[in-house]
Amino acid sequence: MTRLKNDTLVRALLRQPTEYTPVWLMRQAGRYLPEYNQTRARAGSFLALCKNPDFATEVTMQPLARFPLDAAILFSDILTIPDAMGLGLYFADGEGPKFERPLREEWEIRALTVPDPAVHLRYVMDAVSQIRRTLDNRIPLIGFSGSPFTLACYMVEGCGGTDFRQIKTMLYQRPDLLHHILNINAQAVTAYLNAQIESGAQVVMIFDTWGGALSHAAYQEFSLRYISQILAGLKREHGAERIPSIVFTKGGGLWLESIANSGCDAVGLDWTVDIAGARQRIGDKVALQGNLDPAVLFSTSGVIVAEVEKILSGYGKGNGHVFNLGHGISQFTPPENARTLVEAVHALSRKYHQADIDG
Repeated sequence: MTRLKNDTLVRALLRQPTEYTPVWLMRQAGRYLPEYNQTRARAGSFLALCKNPDFATEVTMQPLARFPLDAAILFSDILTIPDAMGLGLYFADGEGPKFERPLREEWEIRALTVPDPAVHLRYVMDAVSQIRRTLDNRIPLIGFSGSPFTLACYMVEGCGGTDFRQIKTMLYQRPDLLHHILNINAQAVTAYLNAQIESGAQVVMIFDTWGGALSHAAYQEFSLRYISQILAGLKREHGAERIPSIVFTKGGGLWLESIANSGCDAVGLDWTVDIAGARQRIGDKVALQGNLDPAVLFSTSGVIVAEVEKILSGYGKGNGHVFNLGHGISQFTPPENARTLVEAVHALSRKYHQADIDG
């Protein structure tokens, strides 16, 4: 095994001492970068960008050429799994992802099968392998998937940005059908993430984007239960490398203790959560990732630096913190403001780690 030249992120996720707080950005390869938009135009469409390993590698590397980030994240989409299940993923201009064949009939739900990542999602594995080679062990590569419930929302609703009427009706009227979808999804995500690990991913993250739309009881039964099932089936080591896992439930601040007990190594926080309170609640059990409001990046450099310091001081001294936004970076963010953020985290965080390194 070749050691990472910069393993700060992995060590932070495992709550080991680091010299500074590592930072990466959700959606760091995206529309806020002019070079990304140029590559996407060459690809012809978002799906063509995702499904071509050369293009996926190119855009994954773009933010790393601009900013001293501590991780790369695979460029892909959370909806690759339901697309591989045959639901007909497409992207309408200005409307986001949609499915041609959303799940509405019982026979369609009962017919769902787990796609083979080596066959139906080969393009993702090829991209992971190619990105790892291109990174040349400079920094770790993060692989990811959507959570079973978040995938089910798109699969049943047929699109994003809904009031969840279809899936919540199923949840309360036919919970057996929703549990069937979620169980298939959990098996699919487990196989998908393990295949990414075998292809070269060194960290994996589960995005539970819509878990926060559930009631307290429903979250435990229909979202976290299946996330825990995935975590129990994940490869914890590959070769001689320990593979940390991150779980991020947007709107999940009420359930931090439950998420921390799910089997993950780190809990992602959205911007509504007080990181000092989160560390008091769960910080000795798992690492924390987050959680700057992405809208801060529309402000001035002085404000960005001040808000970074608030989060660093909120977490306080010691290990186990990965700095990130509380959700994905906006397409309207000036790239120079992302640079200000990354450099501020590196510069301001060292004083919170010195005792760890010295001691």
